[in-house]
Amino acid sequence: MIAAVVLSAGESSRMGRPKALLPIGDKTFIEAIVSALRETRVEKIVVVLGHNPDEIKSKIVHLPVEVLLNPNYTSGQLSSLIVAIRYLGNEKDIEGVLVHLVDHPFLNPALVNHMIDRFEESKKLIVVPRYRGRRGHPVLFSRRLFAELLETPLDQGAKAVVHAHRDETLEIDAEEEGVIVDIDTPEEYRKYARRQ
Repeated sequence: MIAAVVLSAGESSRMGRPKALLPIGDKTFIEAIVSALRETRVEKIVVVLGHNPDEIKSKIVHLPVEVLLNPNYTSGQLSSLIVAIRYLGNEKDIEGVLVHLVDHPFLNPALVNHMIDRFEESKKLIVVPRYRGRRGHPVLFSRRLFAELLETPLDQGAKAVVHAHRDETLEIDAEEEGVIVDIDTPEEYRKYARRQ
């Protein structure tokens, strides 16, 4: 079983308002991501909140997700992933976690399913999509990396684990620019919102 972890704990300081709740098309970022994940082989969706959790939580109560809180969210994304891994690690049938960021609203269900298929076939520790040579999101981590992720210094982030396992990482070429679209500022938001 693969669980999805959506990291949405940051302060959205450059955006000025919670990115999870920004509209894109007829949905918010978080709704678009969860909707896409529901069309995949992912069997459980966990959302990790941190900054201003009550506002976001109140707006996503209708979504089929489990909400976790990261009181240490100012320590970076890895601290949120650790909260999720500690929670999911108790479930023995989880083979891996698909980690996605809330500021990447364009998620292709077919790509996610392809990543899961290749993960199961290849037995690699990490599967990551690549668009025109650039790695993006989501990233699929094997359960075999949970202990290492839990022990990685927060200031190094999950990238340190990815770099440490280059030979055990499978890159999948994606045709969708969405894997690298990271919306952090009002300017970037306006640029991509116009396309919808």
